[in-house]
Amino acid sequence: MGLSDDNLSEISDYIGYLLNIGYSEMVLPVRQDAEVSNSLSPLSSIRQEIGDCRRCPLSEGRTNLVFGEGAATARLMFVGEGPGADEDREGRPFVGRAGQLLTRMIKAMGLERSEVYIANIVKCRPPGNRDPEQFEIEKCLPFLQAQIEAICPEVIVGLGRVAVSSLLGRKVSMTRIRGNIQYFNGIPLMPTYHPAFLLRKEHDRKWKADAWEDLKKVMAMLDLHTDGHGDST
Repeated sequence: MGLSDDNLSEISDYIGYLLNIGYSEMVLPVRQDAEVSNSLSPLSSIRQEIGDCRRCPLSEGRTNLVFGEGAATARLMFVGEGPGADEDREGRPFVGRAGQLLTRMIKAMGLERSEVYIANIVKCRPPGNRDPEQFEIEKCLPFLQAQIEAICPEVIVGLGRVAVSSLLGRKVSMTRIRGNIQYFNGIPLMPTYHPAFLLRKEHDRKWKADAWEDLKKVMAMLDLHTDGHGDST
């Protein structure tokens, strides 16, 4: 709402009065755009805080920052390692071949991709799809933690060694830890294989079968039901 001429005149007179009685300096409060600030969702606020992130060298080679996407109140959250070439190009997580497999896995659980939330440990693509360095993870992890806190999922699925190790704060072996519930800030965390790994092992159904067993445990925790053909990923 703008100020009328009368308002401006009153303000001018009041400032003149203060100066006349000895005030030489006045500190006015900085006006925050409360309406805009209050209208931002928690996730939007986190994205705004990240901005055009230059906190680590990964930003130098990126095309797009990949924040994450899905339902802001998702009961289930998937966390991967980092964006690949397709994700970097589109600015969305899990849109390449591995993402297509993840989408089929989600559907096999009786859910739509739009019903879950998907994010990564780091939000910029590591060169050559290498593993992110520890200091790169440390720069990005607080934002992922804020996303998790904002969404408050009932279960997190950690996709692959890097994601699970980063969330747990220790190095893990996926063959040993997968399928065994861990906890991240009190939230059940199910470690399972990354879809990219499953694609590399596509010739052997064992790996997908193991991953499906892990997801069935998650389904039981969320009381999800399918027709029994969900493992056809």
